[in-house]
Amino acid sequence: MNLIETFQGFVAQVPELVQPLIVALAGAIPFIEGEGAVSIGIIGGIHPVVAAIAAMVGNFLCVAVLVIASSGARTAIVNRSRSREGVLAGTNGGAVEAAPAESERGGARKEKFQRAFERYGVPGVSLLGPLLLPTQFTATMLAAAGVGKVRILIWQAVAIVGWTTIVAVIVGSAVYAIR
Repeated sequence: MNLIETFQGFVAQVPELVQPLIVALAGAIPFIEGEGAVSIGIIGGIHPVVAAIAAMVGNFLCVAVLVIASSGARTAIVNRSRSREGVLAGTNGGAVEAAPAESERGGARKEKFQRAFERYGVPGVSLLGPLLLPTQFTATMLAAAGVGKVRILIWQAVAIVGWTTIVAVIVGSAVYAIR
């Protein structure tokens, strides 16, 4: 039994009031996200609007937590690096030690993301990102690149609402056409 079937089973087994919480929980999981969660909810018998809202909320809350944490981590690293550079500049004539080399795989992903970011900006990466990567990964990379939290969250919200709505309309239409 895979993760999606597990969530569908949970939706079918719990009382109606708890079903949107299961959908929201599914929306917080990378690769399921709002799009998969809304499908789980609709197929599980939840009204498409309720399923879509629950999926969006779960996906967005997870993204928000990750953006806030990533931005905080980036700020701490940048501040630590700046203070270390100041100490090093005072002790060894301004020479700064080189950072350890990144793995090839991580470096290639970072480079691909950077090219897309430079070409499309925050809106493009946020809106097109779900086609390639989960929103959680895209949002975290944007925060690591130094983009402001509010800007990331606004564009991620637009992407989550848009993609989840599109999938809700398609799946909802298909389910109601079959019935």
